[in-house]
Amino acid sequence: MTPYYQVIMRLIAAIMRSQAQALERAAQAIFESLRADGVFHVFGSGHSHALAEEAFHRAGGLVPVNAIQEAFLTPLTSPRMSGQLERVPGLAKLILDGHDLRPGEVLMVISNSGINAVPVEVALEAKARGLTVIALTSLNHSQGVPSRHGSGKRLFEIADIILDNCGEPGDAAVGYEGFQGKVGPTSLLAGVYIINSLICRVVELFLAKGLTPPVYVSANLPGGDEHNRALEAKYRGRIRGL
Repeated sequence: MTPYYQVIMRLIAAIMRSQAQALERAAQAIFESLRADGVFHVFGSGHSHALAEEAFHRAGGLVPVNAIQEAFLTPLTSPRMSGQLERVPGLAKLILDGHDLRPGEVLMVISNSGINAVPVEVALEAKARGLTVIALTSLNHSQGVPSRHGSGKRLFEIADIILDNCGEPGDAAVGYEGFQGKVGPTSLLAGVYIINSLICRVVELFLAKGLTPPVYVSANLPGGDEHNRALEAKYRGRIRGL
């Protein structure tokens, strides 16, 4: 077994042990919102944008998911600039104004460190607009570093529900003798596990109530396009890009 395999297996086990109650609370909040015809919003900047995409518009995922993403906040545009822009106050309101956020809905803010201005302000702004905020973050990291936001608050101090990815400070988790740094970041794999566990539980809650969950099927299977278009029609205008 490789060192990274061992790290990831221990990490998943730690998430299963420690996050069950938080996952249930998050799933219940999302289910109640979706049952009332709401939309589940997901925000991620930096490398966390990949986790927001994991929840959005994919086979086996929920249809009423709105990904709140801006290319200038991802490394795909400019690695150095995106990191600096993530620290700029005032951007969050402008970003959220481009989306239809409604009281009673749920917004997940994904940030491993949970200290930069944009994710902190997204959480603050969403709560001010009457949304329930779920944080997907690393408490081990965030609790050990100061906020970069003027409020002095970190993401976990704002969110209604905290999902801890149980990662190490700095994200990378594999060390080698004779090498001072570490490799093998864990936040992406941990986040994928948490998000898809959450989606599975939301589907279970739909089924428990005798309701059909709004789930995408693969467009590469017969009838997939027709199935997906029929579901998307209900949410057109609520989800950017549909």
